[in-house]
Amino acid sequence: MSMSEQNSGETGQKRSLFSADPPAVIEDPYAVPIADINMVDGRIFEQDRQFEFFERLRNEDPVHLNDYPETGRYWDVTKFDDILFIDKHHELFSSAHGIALGPPVNSTPNPEDMNLAMFIAMDPPKHDLQRATVNGVVAPRNLAELEPLIKQRAGRILDDLPVGETFNWVERVSVELTTQMLATLFDFPFEDRSKLTRWSDIATANTGSDVLESEQQRRTELLECLEYFTRLWNERAAKEPGNDLISMLAHGKNTRDMAPFELLGNLILLIVGGNDTTRNSISGGVLALNQNPAEYEKLRRNPDLITNMVSEIIRWQTPLPYMRRTASVDFELRGKQIKTGDQIIMWYLSGNRDEEVIADAGQFLIDRPMARHHLSFGFGIHRCMGNRLAEMQLRIVWEEIMQRFDFVEVCGPPKRLRSSFIRGITDLPVRVHRC
Repeated sequence: MSMSEQNSGETGQKRSLFSADPPAVIEDPYAVPIADINMVDGRIFEQDRQFEFFERLRNEDPVHLNDYPETGRYWDVTKFDDILFIDKHHELFSSAHGIALGPPVNSTPNPEDMNLAMFIAMDPPKHDLQRATVNGVVAPRNLAELEPLIKQRAGRILDDLPVGETFNWVERVSVELTTQMLATLFDFPFEDRSKLTRWSDIATANTGSDVLESEQQRRTELLECLEYFTRLWNERAAKEPGNDLISMLAHGKNTRDMAPFELLGNLILLIVGGNDTTRNSISGGVLALNQNPAEYEKLRRNPDLITNMVSEIIRWQTPLPYMRRTASVDFELRGKQIKTGDQIIMWYLSGNRDEEVIADAGQFLIDRPMARHHLSFGFGIHRCMGNRLAEMQLRIVWEEIMQRFDFVEVCGPPKRLRSSFIRGITDLPVRVHRC
């Protein structure tokens, strides 16, 4: 199964919220029966209407059942504390069946699926052993060594921006900075670093999108990714252990004998984790400050708020809106009977707007108290391995922005990704104004 979610149709045990032909504008979430709400439809996110639906679910049906032949039963869990409980209890809610919505657990595998294994989609003990192998790349000492390099690269990227001209911030800044960082972590040939962005996009895209036409195309391009990394793997395995991700995997006792698709799965995990999340938070922060000019002015008056603001940006954007778990036992949650084998969708994006836990959750506040208390990185054994690196990159890029520009002005509406698994911005037209 790919990391992209499946889009359910009208042929299931209940009809879908949407018809086959998407409406020009998503309909009012309060004008449809609540049973018909299907949050994995990426069109909701493309039109940035998800918060209205999540508010209704949190208030009326916080543990919300969907049931389709393509997926079986799956539950939308939308409240902060419920998500936290599920994330922390891996012994009750397994990751081993996948992290994105997929077919029923006991269904016959699709021969066209690549079935990529990755440690985020594993349970202990294998998860713990594989994660520990690469965890050193984001250890505090290594992050301290990376900081000057990130600062240098961010400064160079920002200095090259055309002042007074409109350009796509996503392409010129967000993608470029994160791709350069990925190339460093993998010790990947720098001149080929755009391949990393492409493979990340291919791994998470929905078929029929601008990025991906078919599952066969996904398979072909990801096999090219595997072939490229296998060459690098063999080179690193023949050398003394290095401090890059490929070398760590090639020499690690618990990873050096991985099967090809397990290697590919872990590579895609590390690429997506280091690419989509940070780049969309960089773009989302610029958009949020433009949508909240009082907060931008607060930042101009007090740049020391950047570190706290970074956490607020990550909460606000929530670049990975959900993670899936699968029930290992029968379990009751808020009076709903979850059965063994049911899929559970932990909607981090909804939990991060839960007013019962986060005061004024619907407001973007760069001086928010306890700003790091959010769900965007997950909790428990699967908490995002690179969370400190992501925060550091965002902090540095905003420190460098504030030294150069009085205003990064958004000049038009953003273009959003049609996906519920990646909350992405693909185009953000801006102009920069120097201090």
